[in-house]
Amino acid sequence: MTTYCVHYVYDDRAGLRDELRPRHRQYLRTLLDAGDLLASGPWVGAAEPTTRRDDGPETAPPAAAPGAEAPGALLVLRAADTAAVAALLDADPFWVEGLVAARTVRAWDPVLGPWG
Repeated sequence: MTTYCVHYVYDDRAGLRDELRPRHRQYLRTLLDAGDLLASGPWVGAAEPTTRRDDGPETAPPAAAPGAEAPGALLVLRAADTAAVAALLDADPFWVEGLVAARTVRAWDPVLGPWG
């Protein structure tokens, strides 16, 4: 099984997100209980400025980082491939109701830590 990081970018319908959050979390709990989901949670606050390796001046996150300032979440899952990740998350109530404006899936190789 491969570990995947999924970045959700939410649309601007915060009220509907609040209404559906219990169903969303219950669905994610089923993925956790099945061993598919390792962790999930919303981004908190705005993206912080970064410092260059050469200790140069702080800079804002790259403009190419979609959703850097938008509300969203990070999910960490284990699955056979990206199609399996999509199949799992296509049933998430936030996805079903169109609250996820963008979903990025990327394989991740945790070398250190509890999943390494």
